Amino acid sequence: MKTEHKAWELRLYVAGKTAKSITALNNLKKYCEEHLKGQYKIEVIDLLVNPQLAEGDQILAIPTLVRKVPEPIRKIIGDLSNEEKVLVGLNIIPAN
Repeated sequence: MKTEHKAWELRLYVAGKTAKSITALNNLKKYCEEHLKGQYKIEVIDLLVNPQLAEGDQILAIPTLVRKVPEPIRKIIGDLSNEEKVLVGLNIIPAN
């Protein structure tokens, strides 16, 4: 199901290049290419480099994915390995 939005702004918070962080980013890229091709922007924020950025989005665990646009803001915590949960959580596909 295609969305009506021009561009999705997704922000992935990680702490270094851990296996979980790398898995989360790879999963996110795969889902975006499959469902939002050409309509998304992923920003990766490494909290080891910029710990102060965690406060703005109230990041309590990592990795955490934050959907900034379209609003409302949504968050998903973990390595994003459950595709259906991620797609429903981001509202890319409707929940059954």
